[in-house]
Amino acid sequence: MRIPIDTLEQRLTEMEVKLTFIDDTVQALASADADQSVRIASLERALRDLRGELSSMRIGQADDPHSEPPPPHY
Repeated sequence: MRIPIDTLEQRLTEMEVKLTFIDDTVQALASADADQSVRIASLERALRDLRGELSSMRIGQADDPHSEPPPPHY
């Protein structure tokens, strides 16, 4: 049984269209992944900076006796 040339050409064209769609999708996902990696790195730096600031604030408050609340009997 031979498949007509027209049918083969149509199937080949459909496969090329699907392959192009898949390639575009893979490129979009790769770009989104790269963008997410940059954003995650930025958020990690911001979190590290905030942790450092919070640690500094805690150390600074512990040294100042006026920053502590008064005892309960006041």
